[in-house]
Amino acid sequence: MKDINVLGIESSCDETSVSVVKNGREVLSNVINSQIKIHKQFGGVVPEIASRNHIEVISEVTKEALKQANMTFKDIDVIACTYGPGLVGALLVGVSYAKALSFALNKTLVGVNHIEGHISANYITHKQLEPPFLCMIISGGHTHLVHIKNYNEFEILGKTRDDAIGEAFDKVARVIGLEYPGGPKIDKLAKEGKPTIKLPETYFENLDFSFSGIKTAVLNLNHKNPDINKADLCASFELSATNVLIENTKKAIKNLKIDKIALAGGVSANSYIRERFLELEQELNIKVYYPELELCTDNAAMIASAGYYNYINGKISDLTLNAIPNLKIC
Repeated sequence: MKDINVLGIESSCDETSVSVVKNGREVLSNVINSQIKIHKQFGGVVPEIASRNHIEVISEVTKEALKQANMTFKDIDVIACTYGPGLVGALLVGVSYAKALSFALNKTLVGVNHIEGHISANYITHKQLEPPFLCMIISGGHTHLVHIKNYNEFEILGKTRDDAIGEAFDKVARVIGLEYPGGPKIDKLAKEGKPTIKLPETYFENLDFSFSGIKTAVLNLNHKNPDINKADLCASFELSATNVLIENTKKAIKNLKIDKIALAGGVSANSYIRERFLELEQELNIKVYYPELELCTDNAAMIASAGYYNYINGKISDLTLNAIPNLKIC
């Protein structure tokens, strides 16, 4: 069977990334141009600035990805790009660039759901992983518990009703004075504290999530007591937020009798969350997977991997492909 080389393009937020991946699992290059330093002064991503920066660097990032893969455009079989969800201006840069390449080079175009890309990051790190399995998608914009039935067949078992867990991390970090991006800063500071502060945990009859209550509780505590131990507050926040993830996962495993779960998304890089899921692995005798750190945050390798599985399953796009900022996974 002929090898299929996919050029992946990711520009949904503040990373401009281009990657070359062979057969969905072998990364030949994965170049990431991060805008963290640019947006740090604003305390978060400024959409217009993000879009302009994507335009400025996307061509050079693509050239570098091909160079690192020791390839030219002639060696590429498929152009895959993120077309949602994300910031509409940022998405349009990647989609427009991918469409231009597809037209000029006469290469197959494949639009990829960004969340599907996060799931596929696990296929790169864990070559043996195949559906079916559960996936806990935890990022700045999403908290989804998904049943991965096949490479292109998903069922959402539960999702957040308000804030995504990554959004809650960032808002908590901001209010206690930690720099952007807040998630890693909370993870680091929490190691110096103890989870001694009781915070609310929200549960529903189904497997949905809510993090607005715990976020508001932290904000109120910090406001009423500015001298509160910030390390203890971070440790307590991590504990309570992770408890909700773990309990819903337990319910899903019991209901579906599935013994494999993967973590995905930027928050899956959190060391405490990983530790708790590894404890769950021992407790329930299941297998837990998570991507290597570079593949947790936004990157084009995961988009190329998802693009490969779309391509071999006949899910290709044409030049009418457009950015969909609120794109759903199913």
